[in-house]
Amino acid sequence: MAPAEAEVEATYAVTGATGRLGGRIARRLAAAGTPQTLLCRTPARAPELPGATAVPGAYGDHDALVRALRGTDRVLMVSASESPDRVAQHRTFVDAAAEAGVAHLVYISFYGAAPDATFTLARDHWHTEQHIRASGVPFTFLRDNLYADFMPGLVGEDGALRGPAGDGRAAVVVQDDIADAAVAVLRDPGPHTGRAYELTGPEALTLTEVAATITAVTGRPVSYVPETVEEAYASRAVYDAPDWQLDAWVSTYTAIADGSLAGVTTAVQDLTGHPATTLEHLLRGTPAVR
Repeated sequence: MAPAEAEVEATYAVTGATGRLGGRIARRLAAAGTPQTLLCRTPARAPELPGATAVPGAYGDHDALVRALRGTDRVLMVSASESPDRVAQHRTFVDAAAEAGVAHLVYISFYGAAPDATFTLARDHWHTEQHIRASGVPFTFLRDNLYADFMPGLVGEDGALRGPAGDGRAAVVVQDDIADAAVAVLRDPGPHTGRAYELTGPEALTLTEVAATITAVTGRPVSYVPETVEEAYASRAVYDAPDWQLDAWVSTYTAIADGSLAGVTTAVQDLTGHPATTLEHLLRGTPAVR
């Protein structure tokens, strides 16, 4: 079968289409004229896209997932919402994908996923990756660094970006670049089978540099205020979040501090053919030169 014929016949399913990243990927596939199934907890909330059909597909509903995925060639698996049972939900989804005969699974993982990762949620991603490997479903892992898009949201009302990150760096990555990479893999998964890509921005920034960039672009005075780990837990106690959530929030910063998120890769350019976008370009609304 010629590659063009294979592409015409391939079927696609996308999870997380109601979210920021899954929605970006679904919109790119629709813009390219690619029919797709959107798996949603609430199909009525799915975006209305040409060639897209929304069906029930909550991560914990094995039977609904098997029905939705049966006969699907290429599936995008965006990680479920943060929760204590997220890994269990992921395992249910992967088991359903295997039972349905999915030909290739693209999983949105996290940079440096490992069982002992400093960032606690990266451990969830490692366990999910291991389950996918054991399932026998052909896969590609896209391990994203921290989202550059979320950096302005970390700034408090007082203009302070607080956390125990020290002078550590993070190679923050733009969601549009991740979406471009995911679509590239989905459209031609063969060369990427069994591979894991660490997706980063083109530079690793300290939070002092992040704050300075936000200030320079937006005109809003922003500064980084270092905290100790104890101060970080205390300052976030007001949200009355469960312990696992507090651990996740604080370990985001301690992972920056210990260098876990500092590595810069060329994976975005390797997969998409265009340079990764800087935080400054993101904030200015101008992509990197392409």
